[in-house]
Amino acid sequence: MSVVEYSVKDRIASIVLNRPDKLNAINAQMRDELFRAFHDFEGNPDAWLAVITGAGDAFSVGHDLQEMGVPAGDSSGASIEDLYVLQSRIWKPVLAAINGYCLAQGGGIALASDIRIASESARFGWPQARRGISSISGPAMLASRIPLNHALEFLFTGDLIDAQAAYRLNLVNKVVPHDRLMAVVDEYAQKILQNAPLAIRGIKEAAVKGQALPLAQRVALGSEVFRRVQDTADAREGLQAFREKRPPVFKGQ
Repeated sequence: MSVVEYSVKDRIASIVLNRPDKLNAINAQMRDELFRAFHDFEGNPDAWLAVITGAGDAFSVGHDLQEMGVPAGDSSGASIEDLYVLQSRIWKPVLAAINGYCLAQGGGIALASDIRIASESARFGWPQARRGISSISGPAMLASRIPLNHALEFLFTGDLIDAQAAYRLNLVNKVVPHDRLMAVVDEYAQKILQNAPLAIRGIKEAAVKGQALPLAQRVALGSEVFRRVQDTADAREGLQAFREKRPPVFKGQ
């Protein structure tokens, strides 16, 4: 039985973590299915953006601790590191609809997304130290998203914070009523889908790669991406539509 629901419709890839009875704890099967879903999304020309969320009352509470200490058997499956790296190289936009607990590895998957919308019932934390283990996404990702002292506070104490506190720390873009979460995420998606997908991907690529570069190299990268996107059918369509005072029809070409 699948533990990740994946589908593509109307240019949106839907990825749903589907172990609600386990609060979407991430086991080996879920890692493999998530990896395959993101891999398909990356190469699927019909999918222009992705929305990831969790079934039931949680986004994900992180690694399924029942797996820890159990011999892995066939170790050829995707690791959580593989998943984070794959997410980091996908230039299509990924929106996270955070519907409940978002902890540890679940927080890592959310942080690897581009826009994070949280239900008012969402809770965030990296409580691994309480179980005697370290964290990958906390030091690697959380510590670069918010002030280091706050990141270390969460990692040292294991305390959880609510959605409003996460918003104040810029962990999420918006907090919405729980029953409005998916509608608001769809509003964001539709706004993005109005724009040229190749331009969006170029913008994300330049912004993400540029984080590690000095200013001169960031400008050079931005210029290279600009020239690449400018030489597309969508760029020509956008300018033609502007001149003709009509909405553009982008095709991802």
